[in-house]
Amino acid sequence: MAAIMQSPWFWWGVALVLFAAEAVLPGSFMLWLGFAALGTALIDLALPMSASAQWMLFAVLALIAVAGGWQYKKRYPAQASDQPLLNRRGAQLVGHVYPLESAIVDGRGRLKIGDAFWTASGPDLATGTRVRVVAVEGTTLRVEPAA
Repeated sequence: MAAIMQSPWFWWGVALVLFAAEAVLPGSFMLWLGFAALGTALIDLALPMSASAQWMLFAVLALIAVAGGWQYKKRYPAQASDQPLLNRRGAQLVGHVYPLESAIVDGRGRLKIGDAFWTASGPDLATGTRVRVVAVEGTTLRVEPAA
């Protein structure tokens, strides 16, 4: 086992496992550790060293890679989506006007939007009254009478 850990192939394997973990787990932490393992493999290939020296090198490279990754993320933050409401169906309905499918009684009623039924909350109103969606609270649309 000690002979395997002194081989650059060990670090290639560690890098591969870390890159695979990055593909499965959220975030980008494993990516930087994978780069540190890759760097350790390359340096060990050029300058063979003991297993303990390899681990120390990996630790130093990991700190450098994580710090560099943190700086990169700080300098280039993730871009905001050009369609922030894409997977938020309820939020897309805010501001639109629809007729009530069933009356709002005791603060609860129902809207039919397309082929879906939504629970509506708001002041008591009769069936067919046109209402404007003003907010989304979970799966309930808060409405008010449309002007």
